[in-house]
Amino acid sequence: MAKKDKGKSSVTVFPAWCKGCGICVEFCPSNVLELSDEGKSTVVREDDCIRCGFCELHCPDFAIVVKEKEPGAAKKAAADKDAKTAKGAK
Repeated sequence: MAKKDKGKSSVTVFPAWCKGCGICVEFCPSNVLELSDEGKSTVVREDDCIRCGFCELHCPDFAIVVKEKEPGAAKKAAADKDAKTAKGAK
């Protein structure tokens, strides 16, 4: 995914399910996750997530969910931007 997709994802880690294997932390291309002092995966830079899906697909405990922050929010933001651009061109 391109950098333009950053900030559009919500990353949730369920600490009760996480065994702290670190797979998600080691392979996240955007360094969104880190291991906490308790040894569990935690989200530290959610806005950097490019929604590649690696963490969610490779978590052996199904402890990570990645989804769109607000369905349709990207389309609404694009429409608002287009409206402002059109208004400024007049």
